[in-house]
Amino acid sequence: MPSNSVAETVASLLPRAREELTELVAFRSVADFEQFPKSESEAAARWISEALRTEGFQDVAVLDTPDGTQSVYGFLPGPEGARTVLLYAHYDVQPPLDEAAWSTPPFTLTERGGRWYGRGAADCKGGVIMHLLALRALKANGGVPVNVKVIVEGSEEQGTGGLERYAEEHPELLAADAVVIGDSGNFRVGLPTVTTTLRGMTMLRIGVDTLEGNLHSGQFGGAAPDALAALIRVLDSLRGEDGSTTVDGLDGGATWEGLQYEEAQFRKDAKVLDGVGLIGSGTVADRIWARPAVTVLGIDCPPVVGATPSVQASARALVSLRVPPGVDAVEATELLQTHLENRTPWGARVTVEQIGQGQAFRADTRSPAYAAMAEAMAEAYPGEEMQQAGQGGSIPLCNTLASLYPEAEILLIGLSEPEAQIHAVDESVSPEELERLSVAEALFLRAYAAN
Repeated sequence: MPSNSVAETVASLLPRAREELTELVAFRSVADFEQFPKSESEAAARWISEALRTEGFQDVAVLDTPDGTQSVYGFLPGPEGARTVLLYAHYDVQPPLDEAAWSTPPFTLTERGGRWYGRGAADCKGGVIMHLLALRALKANGGVPVNVKVIVEGSEEQGTGGLERYAEEHPELLAADAVVIGDSGNFRVGLPTVTTTLRGMTMLRIGVDTLEGNLHSGQFGGAAPDALAALIRVLDSLRGEDGSTTVDGLDGGATWEGLQYEEAQFRKDAKVLDGVGLIGSGTVADRIWARPAVTVLGIDCPPVVGATPSVQASARALVSLRVPPGVDAVEATELLQTHLENRTPWGARVTVEQIGQGQAFRADTRSPAYAAMAEAMAEAYPGEEMQQAGQGGSIPLCNTLASLYPEAEILLIGLSEPEAQIHAVDESVSPEELERLSVAEALFLRAYAAN
């Protein structure tokens, strides 16, 4: 069947895709059950399992993973002797942050300015729809030429490792010749991109205690050790004067060879305010794809409104460290923990608790699957060639799959281009990117089967 038939089929299915994404976005499936009901995530898992059954998948199962969340699995048999391709996405999403700051309700898919807005629209519920579109297009144009396994994770954003541990305990479940991770994105809208490296991550909670209880700042301030001040000092030690990440013993000087990220474009994509400088040194690509990056994700301390004149007895923070390829995440975790403990001033009592961890990933770009994807993307994006880029984010499952199935070819594509603003207020997806990437995935499966 000609590739234009696949493209025409995908285009005809977009209205249905929007309806389905609307239903999927409506689930408040944040896998932090202290903030959002677990029932919301369970309902999203059921929706996906029913969608797979409707498409003819066999062995559809909602898997209870060791971190208390659920992942959805299904198998679609192809022709006898065909290769097997695993398609991955996740249905859990980041919290919406300040819902009042959204231009439209975060869990209501809304079209505005040619884009579809809603939490998870791009990251990564749109990836679920992308996989369904690609398979439907193939079924309507000669059939799916490979065996397909689908796994949709329920706790990727939390980094709690449930699916990784489940896969390690059931190594036969996700075995495949090639894996398409639908949780990345194009370098920019309209430029087809495969992500070849991912930074790993570690997340630690640090608590600082100095007093048995808060004290009057006028009566005791100046001599009584302030836990919040101690915490601020230790967090500040994680950055150099130029803003570079400075964890004692951790190399921060690697460089990125390949597609570069122009500073002016990065400033625009990141919406950096006029007059505010970027942090760190080296090229932008060095900083976001090849080097470690620390971020203070949150601090527990009194809010400004309602604060009293007190010396704080306790304070805590959540700290994330992105770990570049070539650096072991376990070693980086140990270095970060030691740094936090050693840099806490005044003999304050400090506790450090690990919350999440995942290894970095580097793909083998010389594999036949990459050639097939390059061919498919060139057809889906006329006039463009497939680019290879890094990504600063983490998908811990990638290294688990690479370890379990060393012969499998792993590719990362997806809908999270810069305009999508994933993890931020007003996340959105481009329906044109959804359409073109669905076509690219369908053509890839066809080309890979014929390879």
